[in-house]
Amino acid sequence: MSPGDWAGRALSDVLDRAARTRAETGDRFPLYADPATGHWTTTGRGAWTGGFWAGLLWLRARHTGDADDRAAAAACTARLAGWVEADTAARGLILWYGTALAGDDAGARELRAAGARAVLAALDTGLGLVPWGAAFGGPRLLARVDGVPGTVALLATAGPDGARAAASHLHRHLDLCLGAGGRTVPAWEFDAQAGWRPCPEPPAGWSRGSAWLLLAVADALHRPEVAGTAPDRLRAAAERLADVWTRPCTPLVPPADEERPAGPLDTSAAAIAAVALLKLARLPGPRAAQYAYRAAAILERLVGEHLTRGMLLDGCYDAQRGIAVRHELVWGDFFLALGLAALTGPAGLREV
Repeated sequence: MSPGDWAGRALSDVLDRAARTRAETGDRFPLYADPATGHWTTTGRGAWTGGFWAGLLWLRARHTGDADDRAAAAACTARLAGWVEADTAARGLILWYGTALAGDDAGARELRAAGARAVLAALDTGLGLVPWGAAFGGPRLLARVDGVPGTVALLATAGPDGARAAASHLHRHLDLCLGAGGRTVPAWEFDAQAGWRPCPEPPAGWSRGSAWLLLAVADALHRPEVAGTAPDRLRAAAERLADVWTRPCTPLVPPADEERPAGPLDTSAAAIAAVALLKLARLPGPRAAQYAYRAAAILERLVGEHLTRGMLLDGCYDAQRGIAVRHELVWGDFFLALGLAALTGPAGLREV
């Protein structure tokens, strides 16, 4: 069976599930769904995941070509506008992934431009990055790996100053977060006296840590205005991070915490990594075929063992607190759909 056969059917299932989710949640944003009932826990403003829901709706609109689907995606994207001035680097996840698939939609284009300007204004030149921020509570001066993907791409749209800020933001996070052997330290806090020190949460074994950072680096390598500052370093970082996901001993779907191998899995981390590997596979290099093969293997495993009625199950929202540890996650659905779209046609991957 060719990838187009199983991937195409799975993509249709995920996007049909998105239509059912839209009918259930209305103007609220889905966050995670119960694996038994499929019922969604939702948020009013979208939290840090709102852009993935908008992005999934744009993927559906591209897939169906239906005007109603396009209108629903545009309306969802418009509801993200309140995040433009929010104090968080997670605006990259929200405003980039919520707009990048929107094509020529004027509202999405304006929202993306406003978000890019706001994130650029939030750059702390002394620290060399956009801090994680205080929008979700806790310390403001954090560097977190989930504040890099999307943020680099968003900043890069803000002209030469934005491209320089994007490179600085990415390289500062690599300085802090990329440890020996590609092991990722997901979060650091800055103290005026002590400088940077690692945070205990998320833990060093957090599966999404390496996946988010790999995605950010893979995306940057496709942007000459960002990668041109230190292309050799980015390629080396990409190889180190990709090694984590391509070693023969690495499971296709990892545990949510590598220190607890018998604990819950995290299919969302696998889906993020698959998209990142597909991005790397589009770049010339001796390992391109390996990256493409591994990405397809991850996606096929997700579809074959974890996809039920369009629901990507066995995602782990928060293993440390035991929250939604075997659930459907909205960003897991998004990255699975994005990866499947890349296997079946041109829809979306080159923009996101």
